[in-house]
Amino acid sequence: MPRLSDSMEEGTILRWLVADGAAVARGDEIAEIETDKANMTYEADAGGVFHRVAAEGDALPVGAVIAHVLGDGESAPSGGAPAAAPAGPVAGEDDSAGGAAEVVSPAPPAGSAAAPDASPSVSAVGDGSEPGERIKASPVARRLARELGVDLASLAGSGRSGRIVKADVEAAAAAPAQAPATAAPAPAAPAAPAASATGKGDVTVVELTSTQKTIARRMAESKATVPDFQVRTEADVTDLLALRAQMKAARESAPSVNDFVVKACGLALREHPRANGAYRDGAFELYGRANVGVAVAAEGTLIVPTIFDADAQPVTAIARTTRALAARVRDGKILPPELSGGTFTVSNLGMFGVTSFTAVVNPGQAAILAVGAAVQRPTVAPDGSIAPRALMDLSLSCDHRILYGADAAQFLARVRELLQTPFALLA
Repeated sequence: MPRLSDSMEEGTILRWLVADGAAVARGDEIAEIETDKANMTYEADAGGVFHRVAAEGDALPVGAVIAHVLGDGESAPSGGAPAAAPAGPVAGEDDSAGGAAEVVSPAPPAGSAAAPDASPSVSAVGDGSEPGERIKASPVARRLARELGVDLASLAGSGRSGRIVKADVEAAAAAPAQAPATAAPAPAAPAAPAASATGKGDVTVVELTSTQKTIARRMAESKATVPDFQVRTEADVTDLLALRAQMKAARESAPSVNDFVVKACGLALREHPRANGAYRDGAFELYGRANVGVAVAAEGTLIVPTIFDADAQPVTAIARTTRALAARVRDGKILPPELSGGTFTVSNLGMFGVTSFTAVVNPGQAAILAVGAAVQRPTVAPDGSIAPRALMDLSLSCDHRILYGADAAQFLARVRELLQTPFALLA
């Protein structure tokens, strides 16, 4: 299983793109893999005859064998596929850019008892299963079963395709406490459905994708470790909307309001370096490039591709890049380099009619800007007259370990100033 993102710990084989036994060349696409950030296509690292080891739907840790690519004179390891790599994080593994594991793996030691068609999702050691028995279980479930002494072979999985998941192991571990092993089995009484006991109706358990698991982990990490605070303001974007309307009339497509926000943030980050940094291990990291991540809603998840050097790019170029990245996110074709390197994030829910919200700081960044919809409101002009103006709520969530109140206020005031003088964003 290759490492396809800097934070990837396991991946799921969604679809094999090469038939078993087919010839492949280096660079041929062989599999579609779900990572913690997106679904990505993986290319062969070598040429030869392709032999699958993992099955579609298998979730495996980084470094586990998923296939063999055999050269002339080579044959598949006798005894079949080796057991999967340890389920936990791969400590000390090379995490360099594009750190994909080689598809070709050495044969297992002589005498291996693995079954010829065993899937890498089978734990051959330490899970209580009989040698050669196929047990489909998630890496977390296997690790938890070893820790709690639960025999995976005795469990019926509730996950996809009968896969044993963490909840199955926890339920099995709790069962002995409820019914001692020495007690004679009592006649089973008709059990009321779980839904009736809880009053919640039918309950459907949905397993998280790798991306959803990562979002859950990182958001929990942020709320548990980042002492955050918010500063808010309103930007009068009446002139910006008028400028955008003129640009739209003059060309087929024009930058969106969010493209102008990204440009404004890029310029403000250049002027306020602490906002373009992070608190890490008792020190400030200040980044030399203003790379703005843009939150994009995908099916069932949220992906944040990066606009690199947002301070230096024209807003029209930002618009083209943003549209291309959003399309690749929705098509599942986004690439790992396009999801990394962000130094700041913009999250805009204005297109859904949301006027104000609070975003969660991404670990490794100083702040995130939440952008609401532009709403017409009566406003008092300097001469005392009242006129409708388009006002947009801006909420900056900050890591208080690197950004203090005055720093955050000055940064947000600069973003507002740039949005209220939109011609400054066309340079």
